[in-house]
Amino acid sequence: MAPLGGYAAERILPADRAVKVPSKISHEQAAGMMLKGMTAQYLLRRTFRVEKGNTILVHAAAGGVGLILCQWAKHLGATVIGTVGSKDKGELAKANGADHIIYYKDEDFAAKVKEITGGKLCDVVYDGVGKTTFPASLDCIRPLGTFVSFGSASGQIDAFNINILQFKGSLFATRPTLNHYAAKREDLLAIANDLFDVVGSGAVKIDVKAKYALKDARKAHEDLEGRKTTGSLILVP
Repeated sequence: MAPLGGYAAERILPADRAVKVPSKISHEQAAGMMLKGMTAQYLLRRTFRVEKGNTILVHAAAGGVGLILCQWAKHLGATVIGTVGSKDKGELAKANGADHIIYYKDEDFAAKVKEITGGKLCDVVYDGVGKTTFPASLDCIRPLGTFVSFGSASGQIDAFNINILQFKGSLFATRPTLNHYAAKREDLLAIANDLFDVVGSGAVKIDVKAKYALKDARKAHEDLEGRKTTGSLILVP
């Protein structure tokens, strides 16, 4: 929650952008969870407030944000449907709370969602993929449901005719960002503390899948871009 410059052993940042990490959270957990975990917090608790009985769709369910979304949403009592690109990632997402897995490379995910839900569809879709999952994601949402685009791993969603939301069921669509949700100091602390609580309780586990030396940051980016990773990656000075 600070300007660019995190790839360093030490740095200076504005005091009002810092949060105190409680002793129950390790430094490695903190490194692997703050941006992704706080993103999951505002998505699940503010952008669309997930409650017991909701059905949600999480794209890229085995990714860093996806794994946290699946665990947290399951903890809240939701039915979680996740899309993934491989069997290994499907097993990982299931182990982290996903009730149903859709292999988007082999299956029509919108048709599969309809099948899984018996035609009732989802209350909300959380989409960090972008271009390749739109507009099919809209076909996964019940009338008056919500489409949340929070990332663009496959490219930006092109401009679209807003009337499509009417025809798909008077849907809500939003493109939120953590910077706005945590712009106020009190909101930053509330988001972080909620995350610390749910991780500290064990309901959400932060899976640091790989550690890279700071000098190998390029390799970390290449692995991430090459879709070779799951969970959280951290750089160690």
